[in-house]
Amino acid sequence: MYDADTGELLADRELETVGHGGSHCVHPVDGSVYLSIGEGQDGSVVLRGVTGADGVPQCVTYPWPDRCLIDLAPGGQQFMTVDHGQEDVAFHHHPGGEVLFTLSVDAFGYDPQDTFVEWSGGYLTPDTAVVTLGGERPDAEEWFRHHLVDVRTGTLGGEIALGVTHPYEGVPLGDGSWLAEAPDGRPARRSRTDGRW
Repeated sequence: MYDADTGELLADRELETVGHGGSHCVHPVDGSVYLSIGEGQDGSVVLRGVTGADGVPQCVTYPWPDRCLIDLAPGGQQFMTVDHGQEDVAFHHHPGGEVLFTLSVDAFGYDPQDTFVEWSGGYLTPDTAVVTLGGERPDAEEWFRHHLVDVRTGTLGGEIALGVTHPYEGVPLGDGSWLAEAPDGRPARRSRTDGRW
């Protein structure tokens, strides 16, 4: 961890991972940083860096080696993960990581033998998340669909068309809008104008 103003090293920790890549989310209230480190076929590790009461930075590792961090709720009260094997999506309480609820592929009405949860999606609003499911048709054509979930109750809210051509293109921004690629190839912010999802 580094001081944002001076660049001074404040703390470091060996993470005991063999990471192939990582992503992070900054908590909007307490400033802690969630870090997800992908380890290829070995799974994914989720950690949270926080400054302790004594002012010393600490790093907390969540106990599951097989969940990928997808997004942090806009208000910071919870976060979303997808199983490394892409069998389900889970919503966790911040900061402890307790599972609030889990939705498997079949909860969305799909066959888990040929459908999986994509490592994409996120919080469209503080109360609504986008979960992306995909698969491959018998003709080898890949498909995907975005589904809404009410994160207060764990209930499904139907599909939403984000107007994207790849499951990782639509990035929910937490305020009812999302980023997608414009016709000129540049990112564009989109939202539903009719007030319905």
